[in-house]
Amino acid sequence: MNKSLRGRIMLCVFTFLIAMSVILLVTMKLTFSSVEILGDSYNSNTELNYFSQTLAQTEKALETYLNYHTFESIDNFYSNRAKVEEFMQNMQKLPSTNEVIQKEYIVYQLALSFVTYSSKAVAARRANNSEEIAYYYKKTSDNYNILLAQLLELNKLLLQENAEKYENNHDNIVYTTKVGFFFFFVFAFLALVILYLSITTIIQPLKKISAVAHRVSKRDFDVPLFNISTNDEIGSICTAFDRMIISIREYIDTIWEKAHTEAELKEKEIEMQALYTDAQLRALQNQINPHFLFNTLNTGAQLAMMENADKTCYFLEQVADFFRYNIQQEKKTATIDEELGLVDNFVYIMKVRFGNRLDFEKEIPVQTFKEEIPVMTLQPLVENCIKHGLKNKKVKVILSIQTEEKYIVISISDNGSGIPDQIKENVFLAVENETTKLPEQILNQNNVLEDQRQHTGTGLINVFLRLKLYFHRNDIFDITSGENGEGTKFIIRIPKHV
Repeated sequence: MNKSLRGRIMLCVFTFLIAMSVILLVTMKLTFSSVEILGDSYNSNTELNYFSQTLAQTEKALETYLNYHTFESIDNFYSNRAKVEEFMQNMQKLPSTNEVIQKEYIVYQLALSFVTYSSKAVAARRANNSEEIAYYYKKTSDNYNILLAQLLELNKLLLQENAEKYENNHDNIVYTTKVGFFFFFVFAFLALVILYLSITTIIQPLKKISAVAHRVSKRDFDVPLFNISTNDEIGSICTAFDRMIISIREYIDTIWEKAHTEAELKEKEIEMQALYTDAQLRALQNQINPHFLFNTLNTGAQLAMMENADKTCYFLEQVADFFRYNIQQEKKTATIDEELGLVDNFVYIMKVRFGNRLDFEKEIPVQTFKEEIPVMTLQPLVENCIKHGLKNKKVKVILSIQTEEKYIVISISDNGSGIPDQIKENVFLAVENETTKLPEQILNQNNVLEDQRQHTGTGLINVFLRLKLYFHRNDIFDITSGENGEGTKFIIRIPKHV
């Protein structure tokens, strides 16, 4: 059945209402018929009473006319006589064995005689024939008295007959009412049965849906599908429920597959952890040589101090501090002040090495900078400026810090030959792709000069990539030209309160 639930329920209700209406109309029709019969039963008595009154008015009009000979009385006579004659047309005109009909026949004959004698009395009055007036008036009066007696008897007979009809019709009305109520209850029962069956056909699938939903709520997804093809609301719900069950099963299968994959990845992670632990052990073992170098530098500094070689002592201490910073830096971040201290150590070492060829300036506000950045961020940039600025002339490196509303801007510039645009673009491309060096096809191009081949940008990529991963932003760093368009300028924007 493809009807909607609303249509099916309304069909049941309309069927019930139509059946009840038919029963009610039939019962009312039978009852009204019986009531009409009862009314007709006493109609004859009413008509006889009317006939008696008309006869009395006719007789009175005759008497008035005979005594006073007025126009009004004769007019009343003719008018009432016409009514009597009209009533007589519907009366029994032949004798019969039936008592009521025979009595009506007698009344008809007497009424006919009454009309005849009264008419002759009127004619005699008009002719002023006193004998005929007295004769016909006496005949009319005698006939009238006999007619009234016969009418009374006929009325009694009709009352008896109508009483019998009333009893019969009353019994018929009671019987009809009982039959009407019987059929009413029968049809009402049948309508309720049909309505119950229809509602059951609607509720039964809902019970199944409820049972299946209860099982699903207990995480039992191994439930049978409904596979209902009807187009009503129940069919739509079952179809949607089937799709939901299928989707849940597919989702569970996907989850199991992911769990299996994650288990495999977990096993590989455990293997990698074991390899990492082994690598850590090897790294600790390999730290023996840097520590040995660090201790050796400290020993040399002490010897130089004992020999009063102050410059050599200070130099060895700066180199030792530089190695100590690298060896003992276990954490991945450092404050800007710590990074600036490392730069000072490194620049001192470079000045001892290159002498007057290196000019290093700092433009830093007198304040502390506790903001953290990835360790070894500034020193590689300063080293890059010194390395590429010393190739053909004296190098000047400027390190400046400016505080803005939301950022601390660190810039490191030189007066060297600058970084080729192609190398600069590919540095940013490598950082965006999160790789640590330029592609080989870039470095091996024929149009790349030897000086550019040596400028691989690996150190820059390493610094910028660590800044990107630490701050999760791409606008932290930039490379521009230095003062007057010469050299290279590295810019780092450190967000405050990070």
